[in-house]
Amino acid sequence: MPQMGVSVAEGTIVEWRKRAGDWVEADETLAVVTTDKVDVEIPAPASGRLERILVEEGDTVDVGTQLAALDSGARPGEAHPEEHREEPAAEPEAAPETAAHTGAGAEEPEAGSNGAPTDELDRSRFYSPVVRRIADKHGIDLDRVEGTGIGGRVRKRDVLAFIESGAAAEAAPAEGAPAAKQLHTESPYIREAGPEPAASPAGDGDARGDEAVMPAPAAEAGAERREPMSIMRQRIAEHMTGSRQTAAHCTTIVEADLSRVVASRRQLKETMAQRGVPLTYLAFVAAATVAELQRHPILNASVDGDEIVYHDDVNLGIAVALDQGLIVPVIKRAQRLSLEGLAAEIGDLAERARSGRLEPDDVHGGTFTITNPGQFGAVLATPIINQPQVAILDLEAVVKRPVVVTDENGNDSISIRPMTYLCMSWDHRALDGAEAARFCADVKQRLERWGG
Repeated sequence: MPQMGVSVAEGTIVEWRKRAGDWVEADETLAVVTTDKVDVEIPAPASGRLERILVEEGDTVDVGTQLAALDSGARPGEAHPEEHREEPAAEPEAAPETAAHTGAGAEEPEAGSNGAPTDELDRSRFYSPVVRRIADKHGIDLDRVEGTGIGGRVRKRDVLAFIESGAAAEAAPAEGAPAAKQLHTESPYIREAGPEPAASPAGDGDARGDEAVMPAPAAEAGAERREPMSIMRQRIAEHMTGSRQTAAHCTTIVEADLSRVVASRRQLKETMAQRGVPLTYLAFVAAATVAELQRHPILNASVDGDEIVYHDDVNLGIAVALDQGLIVPVIKRAQRLSLEGLAAEIGDLAERARSGRLEPDDVHGGTFTITNPGQFGAVLATPIINQPQVAILDLEAVVKRPVVVTDENGNDSISIRPMTYLCMSWDHRALDGAEAARFCADVKQRLERWGG
């Protein structure tokens, strides 16, 4: 497991692109690893034959852990060692029961699974998310699948071999029928999936006795579908739950009139677009936030035990919504950038996040985070703090609303203005409501006086 960033201590194998015995070229992708929320391809360090895989898909290991063994002295096309062959002829004759489980051909053994005695922990009932997903999709009882992984662990290829052998299809009716009958006796509203039975003549229910089943509604009550969480979803769950259990969350909300921001954006948008920079409302809010964080350093801090750590640089996290979850790439030293520079960085990070091209260090080291659910039409929220930071600012939708405005002579009138809510969740361990309110009010004022 390579060191993929200064803050990365471990990684999880998401997928192996090569199998034991495969020939690989230098820099060809061997596996995909996820570190926190970024997927990274692991290249082969040299050309050679992949001798064996030591870490299963779904396993999390520390940086420096050996993932596989590569024979760089092998040559393309030459026969690889006998223990890595997958043809049936190269394997000892299997007993009938074993053959029924493994199907045609046996797979290469993992380290310690070549028949020799081993002290490996029994991992036969440990299943990776990939294995569980395939089993659920095909209705397979994993207890029936013989594992060939380390410690008897059931691997993806074991489940696929079980399916190809036909054992899964044969087991389904035999195992499913008793369960379905039991359901009938427990509830008359539950029935087996399948075609509707033909209508019976009156009185036929008596002939069927206890087996009679009342017609079920079109959509059966209690129907459900289960899927294992993706690794990204698991990480998000861990971080968010941990933050709620760690920080003393409070939320302060201010309403801002973005009339000047809208006018400035209208004036600058086309010119910046010609230079390849998308100018969004988020860029203006980021610029105002960075400026005020330097005037309110407690908001650009973190809590470490009984100490508050103040950060000289504003490393601004920008939450980006992906199809599979949320990721927060970081603009390092954001205080050095102009409005256009921030807009360019935000656009670049969002594009690389959605195309899967972020590096591990791109998502570490943030000191303050901005999230932007307003782009989806949301108008109010209470975000969860991105630990170990002490605050997160939420930009809501910019909506035209009637508001009372006062002119220079003190006369009030009702006007339609582009308004938004800025919602900031903050950690009461590090600061109090007065400081949070002052910061939010200063960000609001900077936006309302933009260009003035």
